[in-house]
Amino acid sequence: MSDILNKILDVKADEVAAAKKYRDLASLRREVENDTEARQTLRGFEASLRAKVAAGHPAIIAEVKKASPSKGVLRANFRPAEIAASYADHGAACLSVLTDVQFFQGAPEYLKQARAACAIPVLRKDFMIDLYQVYEARSWGADCILLIVSALDHGLMAELEACAHELGMSVLVEVHDGDELDAALRLKTRLVGINNRNLRTFETSLQTTLKLLPRIPPEKLVVTESGILKPDDVKLMRDADVHTFLVGEAFMRAENPGVELQRLFF
Repeated sequence: MSDILNKILDVKADEVAAAKKYRDLASLRREVENDTEARQTLRGFEASLRAKVAAGHPAIIAEVKKASPSKGVLRANFRPAEIAASYADHGAACLSVLTDVQFFQGAPEYLKQARAACAIPVLRKDFMIDLYQVYEARSWGADCILLIVSALDHGLMAELEACAHELGMSVLVEVHDGDELDAALRLKTRLVGINNRNLRTFETSLQTTLKLLPRIPPEKLVVTESGILKPDDVKLMRDADVHTFLVGEAFMRAENPGVELQRLFF
């Protein structure tokens, strides 16, 4: 585990503890489980991705991200609702919205604003380490959560997945190498994200996805993450029968994120 990931997880634990003092888990859970209207407005995250692939199109999870620890501020003129609407108008299947405040300059409000501005499903992109965060995600309107194998032991990961599924949300499990993939394949979710960025060096290589592909059962939907920067990268993946992408940086640096999405993929 990288030093930066350790630091993020330590801060995340403090954030969750502080949130629980402000509002306890039992209260948050009751609110979420009793909100039948919110459950009716859930959007099918996995279904949206699979529909795009079935139609022969790339399934793009377009990221709404202001900054990152390795690259700093990616987009100073940051308007989540406008970005989300632009993505939806130009062919995105889903959104990924950063809610981590300290390291990615995200916010829960960004997820709410982005989801309200379009009709496509939304992933809460954060470092999930506690059931409290799963209920938070659903209370904010998230249709999917991210579980990062390198940040979790299997017991907790399975518990978080079960909670998300009980609330009707999808789960995207993220891996970086073969050992993490073995752990991810023990979960029930059919969404497996392969992050091409090395957590220790922050270098990216699309070979990470290609090397792990043969080990993934056909019922799983592979999402390639990080390092998709030009049309040749898209072609490399699609030629390997990978049609689902999570892309952020390439879009965030463009004048119009949705137009850049269309240029890169269509």
